Amino acid sequence: QVQLVESGGGLVQAGGSLRLSCAASGRTFSSFAMGWFRQGPGKEREFVAAIGRNGGGNTYYKDSVKGRFTISRDNAKNTVYLQMNSLKPEDTAVYYCAARPSVVTTALGGYDYWGQGTQVTVSS
Repeated sequence: QVQLVESGGGLVQAGGSLRLSCAASGRTFSSFAMGWFRQGPGKEREFVAAIGRNGGGNTYYKDSVKGRFTISRDNAKNTVYLQMNSLKPEDTAVYYCAARPSVVTTALGGYDYWGQGTQVTVSS
């Protein structure tokens, strides 16, 4: 079993920043590609960012967050991060991290393990 726990969500003003963290269990964290997804009120869950396994050299982003969000990983800490800058009200959502024991993908269905989510609310 792989357990994922997100943290770092909160209420911020538009233009502000948050850093989300996702702590993973297990000793094989480095072999998992990781992704961040979000689900706004009344919306489908959507891809936000993903990072490849091991060194994480391959990263992918939803177009609307490019230049504002950065995904990274620290394998020594079994943690993946999502640094979110220049936040907009439309970024308001529950953010989920996900793990995949394979190469990176942007597809929601490609991920096997999910965290419980952390709420991000951006006020105007």
